[in-house]
Amino acid sequence: MMTDPIADMLTRIRNAARAKKSELVLPHSRIKWEIAKILEKGGYLERVLDVPGPRREIRLVIRFEAGAPRVQDLKRISKPGRRVYVGWQEIPRVLSGYGMAIVSTSQGMMPGHEARARKLGGELICEVS
Repeated sequence: MMTDPIADMLTRIRNAARAKKSELVLPHSRIKWEIAKILEKGGYLERVLDVPGPRREIRLVIRFEAGAPRVQDLKRISKPGRRVYVGWQEIPRVLSGYGMAIVSTSQGMMPGHEARARKLGGELICEVS
């Protein structure tokens, strides 16, 4: 039984990147899809595909630069046992702006810099560097 599908997704991406695998497949869910699209827009993933079928899946293609994965670290912040909520001024600047925080706001999931610009706080899902 899996209690935290988001942590599982982040771990799969981290493991695939460290093993230099270019592709991985995940079970589909709306929240995983939104996180994957944010990672794609942030330049951490090459492509995100929705694979239809009896069991919908998400196919992720990891971006590599000079043989190294663009994703160095994915860290889950808010967990099922300890939710972490932040105001818009408290959203962290990961690696002085070179990384990215992902925030779940009242207007949907978005990168931390976008939530800060819109002055929206919310649940701090994870940090990417």
